[in-house]
Amino acid sequence: MAHANDPQLQSWITVPKGSDFPIQNLPFGIFSCSNKAPRPCTRIGDTVIDLRALAERSHIQSVDIEVLQQTVLNPLFALGRAKVGELRNELATLFAADNATIKNNEQPFLHDVAAVTMHLPVRVENYTDFYSSEEHATNVGTMFRGKDNALMPNWKHIPVGYHGRASSIVVSGTPVRRPNGQQLPKDAEAPVFGPSKLLDFELEMAFITCGENALGDPISMEKAEDHIIGMVLFNDWSARDIQKWEYVPLGPFLGKNFGSSVSPWVVTLDALEPFRVPGPKQEPAVLPYLAFEGAKNFDINLSVSIQPEGSDEKVVCHSNHKYLYWNMAQQLVHHTVNGCNIKTGDMYASGTISGPDETAFGSMLELTWRGTKPIAMPDGSERKFINDHDTVIMRGHCEKDGLRIGFGEVRSQVLPAHNL
Repeated sequence: MAHANDPQLQSWITVPKGSDFPIQNLPFGIFSCSNKAPRPCTRIGDTVIDLRALAERSHIQSVDIEVLQQTVLNPLFALGRAKVGELRNELATLFAADNATIKNNEQPFLHDVAAVTMHLPVRVENYTDFYSSEEHATNVGTMFRGKDNALMPNWKHIPVGYHGRASSIVVSGTPVRRPNGQQLPKDAEAPVFGPSKLLDFELEMAFITCGENALGDPISMEKAEDHIIGMVLFNDWSARDIQKWEYVPLGPFLGKNFGSSVSPWVVTLDALEPFRVPGPKQEPAVLPYLAFEGAKNFDINLSVSIQPEGSDEKVVCHSNHKYLYWNMAQQLVHHTVNGCNIKTGDMYASGTISGPDETAFGSMLELTWRGTKPIAMPDGSERKFINDHDTVIMRGHCEKDGLRIGFGEVRSQVLPAHNL
C-alpha cells in the first residue's frame, strides 16, 4: 500500500501546476451534485472523489461503508487519526499513477470540482475561539489600553479563549449579513442601535477534534494530537463597534456570533506532518501541564484578499500559522484540564493570526490601525473596514521541496444589514 505522504507519489488524475490538492493531500469534505445527496469525498487536483460510491463498489476496505454513507464527516473522524490515516493510504494506492485497478474502468465516482456543491464538512456541536497570536493581542491591547498594558497579566500563562456560537458557522460561499446591534459612538453618553459600521474579518485557522474524552477526564499533552484530525481556514467575522460596547465584563457576544466562515476541505494533521516548525519561544516558562516537546506549529502561508463588487480583488495581508504563540496541542490540553469533555467535530479557532510586520496583520482593525490608515482598492475606493457587497477571500498553503499542500479558500460576501 502506498503511503500518502510519499513526496514521489504521482496520480493518474491530472493535478494542475500549483494546485493545493496533490495526491499527498487527500483532504476530506462533504459534497453534493445534481444526482447525489451530500456525502463524504476527497479531492485530487480539480477532481472531487465520491468516497461513498467508491465504497459501494468495494474499492474501499479500510473503513466500514456506513461511515461513508453519512452527510457529515463526524462518524468517519470518530474512528480516530490512525484509522483515517489508513483510509488516506488506501486512497493514495487506488489513485497512484502505476495502479490500473480503477484507472481504465467506468468512473462514476469522479466529478469536476466546478460541478459540485461543497457543504459544511462536520456537524459542529461546540466551537471555541482562542486568542493565541502575541502580535495580534499586543496590537489590539496597544490600541485600547496603551503599549505598557497591551497584554493582560494572564496572557503568557494560559491560552485565552471563550466558548462561541457553533450554529452560525457556515461553509465558504455562504453570504454573511452585516449585523445590527448596540454601539457607543465616540464621545457619546448613551448607546445607539443600528448596523455595525466597523465590520471586520479575522484571519484564523481552526482544528477539528476526533475521539471523545469522558467528562472529568483531562487530555494530556502526550495524547493531545491524537484528538486533532485536521484543520480548516477560518474567518471569524467581527463587528468591532458592537464588540467594544458589549465585551466588558463577559467578553464577545453579538459582535461575534452572527457568523464565522470555514473552508470546505479538512486537511489532515497527517498531511501537514512535513511542514512542522517550532513556534515562538515561550517566556516565562509555562506550567508543567502545558509543557511540550518537538515542533507543534506549521509553516502555513496565509493571505487575505478583499474584492469590491464588480472589481478585482486586492491582497491586504500575508501571514503564517507559525507565528502563533500558543499551539493547538496547548489549546486543547488547557481546554480540557478542568475535565471539559470534547466531541468529535468540535471546532477550535486559533484567534487572529498576525505576524511581526504590518503586512502580516490579520484584521482590518490592525491593518488600518482603527481606520486611520485606509487601504486603496483596485476600483479607486478605500477601505477602513469591510463594506456591504465586499467579498473577503482567505487562502492557505504549505510548500517545501517542491511539495505543496493547501486548503483552497474560504470566500464570503457581505450582505447589507436588515432594516429594523
